[in-house]
Amino acid sequence: MTTPLYTPLAEAAAALRRDGYALLCARDVAALAGVPLAALNDLAPSWDTLALDNYLKDGGRYRRRRHSCFVQQGRQLTQTAHRAHWQPLEYNALHGGMHRLFEPVLPATVAQPAWPALIAAIGQLCGAARGERDPAAPWYVEAHQFRIDTTDGIGRPTPEGAHRDGVDFVAVLLVAREGIKGGETRVFEADGPNGKRFTMTEPWTLLLLDDATVIHESTPIQPLAAHGHRDTLVLTWRAGAFQGQETST
Repeated sequence: MTTPLYTPLAEAAAALRRDGYALLCARDVAALAGVPLAALNDLAPSWDTLALDNYLKDGGRYRRRRHSCFVQQGRQLTQTAHRAHWQPLEYNALHGGMHRLFEPVLPATVAQPAWPALIAAIGQLCGAARGERDPAAPWYVEAHQFRIDTTDGIGRPTPEGAHRDGVDFVAVLLVAREGIKGGETRVFEADGPNGKRFTMTEPWTLLLLDDATVIHESTPIQPLAAHGHRDTLVLTWRAGAFQGQETST
């Protein structure tokens, strides 16, 4: 298991511009969001309510999820009407081209103060990394709650393999890791030879990615005993429109 090398919070925007990614420890994530770490932990029980992902083309039953969309302007986060998640085949060869309508994030989860505080703070960090961008321009944000479990004996956090998401920025936050081995995170230059690999083990560790410059994946998980799971919150920020909005209108 490879230990993560964390990015100091003060250097996160510069690391995003220079390296294409930043990795923040849980303490710095809470500081960035301006909430106690306990407030982030209060979000974790909602991962026990996720619905089965019925769109997996490999026939697996190892992924549960919820999905909702938001528009961010400054620190203001506004939830949109519920909509399907869509990616082109260019970015997701396995599940691209499908309008996948998942169960929404529960209203009680969105209503917790830590939810908008966390998303808005990370979005502002993305804006700082994209320094030339109009700070008043909206971000189109998608939030995905994932639980990958070992129901099938093995669980695949990224069944599509190493990929980009077709957005501007991607955040992967580890929420829980119970009774598993594997789940190593890998980040590679999109147009170069360099890469990093590490295992996120501390809840609320944050991996923030510039989607234009790096590709990423997580290796499969296996149970250490009878059963295990890995919970993550994956957030994406995109300028201009939600992905697929241009396609569906």
